[in-house]
Order: sequence, then C-alpha cells, then structure tokens
Amino acid sequence: MRDCWTISHDTDVTVTTEICDSARRIQTFHSKVFLLRTVLTLLSLFPLPALHALGSSLGWAMSVIPNRRRRVASINLTLCFPDLTKAAHRRLLQRTLAESCKSLLELALLWTGNAATISGSVKEVIGEQELRNALRQDKGVILAIPHLGAWELVGLYCGMHYDFTALYRRPRVATLDAFMRSARERLGSQLAPADVGGIRALHRALYRGGIVGILPDQVPSEDHNAVYADFFGITAKTMVLLSRLAQRTGAVVVFACAERLSHGRGYRLRFNRGPCDIASSDLSASVASLNGEVERHVRQAPSQYQWCYKRFRQRPLGEVSFYRTATATARHT
Repeated sequence: MRDCWTISHDTDVTVTTEICDSARRIQTFHSKVFLLRTVLTLLSLFPLPALHALGSSLGWAMSVIPNRRRRVASINLTLCFPDLTKAAHRRLLQRTLAESCKSLLELALLWTGNAATISGSVKEVIGEQELRNALRQDKGVILAIPHLGAWELVGLYCGMHYDFTALYRRPRVATLDAFMRSARERLGSQLAPADVGGIRALHRALYRGGIVGILPDQVPSEDHNAVYADFFGITAKTMVLLSRLAQRTGAVVVFACAERLSHGRGYRLRFNRGPCDIASSDLSASVASLNGEVERHVRQAPSQYQWCYKRFRQRPLGEVSFYRTATATARHT
C-alpha cells in the first residue's frame, strides 16, 4: 500500500497537469480569437463586391471538394426539396455554399464597419412602417430573425434606429464572448444571453416598449424549451420561447431578414408582421405557425438560408439522425 505522501504527491501532479492543460487550451483559444480579429480586420480593407466575389469562388470549390458543410447542406436540401432533379439540386447546393461563404466573409464588414458603412450597405428597406406601427401599440415587438441572408445586419440596423435587445447563445470561451459582444453591440444593440437572466432582460425590454430579437430556427438545447413541429414537411425540434413571450406579453411578432443583392451591391431589408396564430394559447398551433412563416421567408431566397446548419439533428424518440446515415443523400450523390 502506498503511503499518504505518495497519494498526495500523485494528486498534486494530476491537479498540476490539469491546470497546465487548461492554461494551454485557454492560450490556444486566445490565439484563435486574435487570429479571427486579425483576419476580419484585413478583410475589411476589401469592398463588399470583392468579398462576395471571393465567397462565390470559395463556394464553387466547396461544391466540388467533399467536406462536412457540403454534406450537411446536401442532406438538408434533399429533405426540404425532394422534388428537385439532380441537376437542380446541384445548382441550388452550389449557390447555397456560395452564399454560406459570403456570410462568413461579410462579417469583416458587419463586425468592424462603422455606422456610415453599415447604413450605406442597406440599399432598400421594405415594410419598416409595419415595425413602427407595431411599436405604437406600446407592448414591445418580438423580431423573429431567421438564419436567412445577412441576418447579423438586422440586429445592427435595429440597434442604430431602435431600442433593440437580442438573445444570443453565449460561447464557452470568455474571450470569444467578449469579442462577439463588442462587435454586435458597438452600434447600439444590447445582447442578452440565453439563460434565466437573459429571458428577464427580454421581458424588461418588451415592458418598456422596445424590440427583442430572437432567432426562431435555432435548435433548443433543452427538451422542456421545445416542441416538435413541421418545417418543410420534416419534423423539427423548435423553440417555444418566442411563442410564450408573445402569449404572455401581448407583444406583436414581426419577421425580418436582410437579403443579399447580386454582385455585392448591398442588402435589402424586409420587415413584415407575423401571423396572429403565433400568439395562440395552443402552443402546438403557435409553433406550427412560426415554422410556417420561417419557411415562407426561406422560399423567397432559398440559397441564402443557412442549410449548412444541422436543423434536424434532434429527432423524436426512436428516429435515427439524418446526419448519421447515408439514406438522405443517396438520391443526389
């Protein structure tokens, strides 16, 4: 039997090793955030048309070289557009990957540009009067912002012109969280983390007549905050937070998206009032209406939706994940 000193010594060594490993991981994350900040700063020197042109080229390369994003996007497109021919599927997949690359590169503009640059990139705003009319009801507005087009731009625009608070999922790395908050809040927006304190912040914003922004198509991490509802005819785990906020506060739900214009000319913002059913006391009907409205927006610009996101990764009990099998991609690969 080892003596107490040996046991204590081994424990100290183990703890020291874990501390060193943690320190190395933190240093690595700090380095990655520094690299990200540097890359975005360098890319911000290029005009938006050049960034989008580069994104199109990278998207074409991703469409011919096997990779995870191409695989996930192909599965999602097969599930949601099952009637497409192989040729049409390939074209939509290529455009989708191009738009996905544009969304990454345009962060150089969206996360570093000043107010004049951001405002100058918005070439047209449609339906903003609906947003203003909803605000006049003095119950606040819930802004549903799907992952469509340059969705980050919606928060920046609203932060410049309105009392705007956005819910976000806090990254585990504090340095990255600080960088994201700084980039997204620099023009007036306020961020609320997706926790109990953040939900309270949303309620306070609505009670003072402000706007709260929520991404309605983000997969909830906890089962009690979600129900399953159809999205493009596929059962999808869907958040209930937006529906419950609308029910409890009486706030009007407005949808918003920022469509990319061709050749890097800028963006077209759209606002439109959501269906009244989203505030229904029947939670299933509310969530179904929410998903239906997101789908309607996506169909207006399908290639600009975030198809590289595993929207259907959470399945009802007993169902196999679409992303772990080859069945979903068999038809178009």
